[in-house]
Amino acid sequence: MSNICAFTPSVNDAFTPSMTGQSPAFCSLVRAAKVVAATDVTVLLLGESGTGKELFAASIHQSSRRAQNTFVAINCAALPEGLAESELFGHRKGAFTGATREHAGRIRAAHGGTLFLDEIGELSLSVQAKLLRFLESSELQSVGETQAERVDVRIIAATHHDLHKRVKQGLFRADLYYRLNVVPLELPALRERTGDIPLLLKTISTQLAAQHNLPVTHYRPRAMKALEQYHWPGNIRELRNFVERMLVLLPGSDIDLENLPHEILRPQLEEHTLFTLPDGGIKLEELEQQMIRQALYRTRGNRSHAARLLGLTRDTLLYRLKKYAIE
Repeated sequence: MSNICAFTPSVNDAFTPSMTGQSPAFCSLVRAAKVVAATDVTVLLLGESGTGKELFAASIHQSSRRAQNTFVAINCAALPEGLAESELFGHRKGAFTGATREHAGRIRAAHGGTLFLDEIGELSLSVQAKLLRFLESSELQSVGETQAERVDVRIIAATHHDLHKRVKQGLFRADLYYRLNVVPLELPALRERTGDIPLLLKTISTQLAAQHNLPVTHYRPRAMKALEQYHWPGNIRELRNFVERMLVLLPGSDIDLENLPHEILRPQLEEHTLFTLPDGGIKLEELEQQMIRQALYRTRGNRSHAARLLGLTRDTLLYRLKKYAIE
C-alpha cells in the first residue's frame, strides 16, 4: 500500500504536483483538509509565500459539495485601495465617478461556490468591516445600493502574515480575525517536508515535460543530495521554476552537481570549506599576513609552533616573515 498523501483538485493546474507528498507534516495537513472540505466552515490558510495556498484552497473546494460551482480567487494585495470594496461587493451604475456600468463583484460571482481571499491581511480596515458583516450575516450591499441581498458563498482566506500580530498593531480587526480563524491550516514550508523533494522532482518533472512536449530530466545522486539540503526560500514555487529551467535547458539529461545553479550549490560548497570567499573578493597577501600574525600571537612568538599551525615548514615561515617585514 502506498504511503503517499495526495490532495489534488480536478483542475489542470501547473502546481498540482505540490499537492503530493509523504512527509508527516504534509500528510497531517492533507488529512485535516479533507475533513474540513466536507463542511462549509470558514478556513484560514497560513504559511510562507510559495507553499501553494491557492491550490490548496482549490483542492478544498473541489472536494466539497460546492465542487460543481464556481471557485473565485482574488489577491487582496493587488486590489487598488479605492476600488477594493467595489471589486469585492460590486457597485451600481453611477455610484461614483467612473462607474459607467453595474458591477456584480467577486462575492456574487462565487454564489453557490467558494471565494478565496489571498493575502487577506492587506485589506483596509474599512473593507474588513464590511467583510465581517458579510461573514456574520451572508448579506452584502453593493456600493450605491440601499438594499442588501443574501449570497451563499464559502470563504477560504490565506495570508503569510502573522494576523494576531497585525491585530495588536491595529492593522487588522480582532473580530474579523476570530471570525476567519475558525479552522486554521498551516502549510509547511518545503524545507519542513522531509523526504518530499525526490517525489516532488519526479512528479513536477513529468507534468512539465508533458506540458512542454520535452523528454523528462533525471537527477543523479550528488545533485539530489544538494537539492535535498537546499533551504528553498521560495518553496514549491521556486522548486517548480527550477525544474522547468532544467527541463528547458537540459531536456532528457541526467542532472549532476555541476548543472545546478549557484544559489543551490553555494550552501553545499560553504559546508565543505574552512573559508568562504566574500562576494567582493580579498587581497590574498593581506590575508596571508594576518594569518601569520595571528599564529605568532597565539604561540607567543614561537616560530616553529606558528609554522605548524599554518601548515608550513619553519624555513617557509621565515621566508614569509622576511618577505612581509613581520617582526
